[in-house]
Amino acid sequence: MEIIAYLIDLFLHLDEHLSVVISNYGNLTYFLLFMIIFMETGLVVTPFLPGDSLLFAAGTFASPALGSPLNVVFLYFLLIAAAFLGDTANYWIGHYVGPRAFSGNIRFLKKEYLDRTHAFYEKHGGKTIIIARFVPIVRTFAPFVAGIGRMSYLHFITYNLVGGVLWVTIFVLGGYFFGNLPFVKDNFSFVVIAIILISVLPAVYEVAKEKMRPSSTEPEY
Repeated sequence: MEIIAYLIDLFLHLDEHLSVVISNYGNLTYFLLFMIIFMETGLVVTPFLPGDSLLFAAGTFASPALGSPLNVVFLYFLLIAAAFLGDTANYWIGHYVGPRAFSGNIRFLKKEYLDRTHAFYEKHGGKTIIIARFVPIVRTFAPFVAGIGRMSYLHFITYNLVGGVLWVTIFVLGGYFFGNLPFVKDNFSFVVIAIILISVLPAVYEVAKEKMRPSSTEPEY
């Protein structure tokens, strides 16, 4: 329960925690941000790490108005690289490890997450990699499932790059341009919750659209 409480506090007060990290570690913050985004997208055992909200907060602190050492241009391309490499690593882990990892022996690897992501992937094909970028938990498992399944790496890498660029662009630049508005700064916890809710809208839209179709077809790759 203490871990859950800590994670909730981390998400809701991410701006405060990131401010402390920047103050204490300076340019080393780049490395820490890179590793968190890489792990959140690249390791199936860490879907609980902050993703969307961290990108938004990082963009906010890259604003020159705050006097932060973070440079938004360098940060932008660094986090695109982290997102791209994370999904790539996850794909190859899925390719080589496969369903054996979900035997029930590893606490954080719940088969229900795998089944949920696999069903979503079967319905929407390759574009799942793009959509999943904006859906917590599914974002972590989608490339893993792609590696297990029949999607070739050539197709995967295209969806991976497009999804990674869109994801980082929306949230980092969103934080950079809007994160320091008085309303956002004074209500950051509510903004984080709103980001999470908005993050699931693409998946909800795709699922709703699929349900309106008379029948399913083979996924497009």
